[in-house]
Amino acid sequence: MPEAGHMADTIMTTDSNLLDLMTWLSPSFPVGGYVYSHGIELAVEDGRISGETELANWITAALTQGAGRVDGALFAAAWQAVTDEDNTQLTWAIERADIMRGSLEMALESTAQGQAFLDTILQTRNFSDLIKISNLIASLDRKPGYAVAVAIVAAIADVPLRPALLAYFHAFVANLVSAGVRLVPLGQIAGQRTQEALKPVIENATEAALEGEFDDLGTATP
Repeated sequence: MPEAGHMADTIMTTDSNLLDLMTWLSPSFPVGGYVYSHGIELAVEDGRISGETELANWITAALTQGAGRVDGALFAAAWQAVTDEDNTQLTWAIERADIMRGSLEMALESTAQGQAFLDTILQTRNFSDLIKISNLIASLDRKPGYAVAVAIVAAIADVPLRPALLAYFHAFVANLVSAGVRLVPLGQIAGQRTQEALKPVIENATEAALEGEFDDLGTATP
């Protein structure tokens, strides 16, 4: 298990970093994120989500108490492991990203997107280190969780941890807001109000992931 503690950013964010993040976490990047709603579809059918407030509460819970909490910590751990060239710590993060899921559907949501993300990067970028890490993942007989996959590539591309994690969480929230807009349904303006309201939640979740204790890793959203 890696030691807990603050993981400082020592690399300056560049224009290339920002363009990479916007490309990788864009809805047009082929990971199939639009297929998944993180339980929102069922929650709408059950009447648990019928408007902006319920949608924001659902996403907040997912981000701060559910898969987002786990993913944030493992994102930070994987990024640091790649930066430190520490395969033991990276294996730790890969394994836990694969097993720490509340249901089979949540596991599929994470690993399907994670594998699609790595496959696309391997075919579009010349990252020799990513080939080595992909071979490591294959040797573990596991699928890469989406958060860990993005963290691995961000570290290889010298994208600093904090903006990379902020961008990942922003994309996570944006995808769920989009799902809510379609499924409730909500208007586009309501969706944007929800996205705006969740910005402090994204910032706080990022800080919690960067400063959290790995021994406390877990969720409370059955």
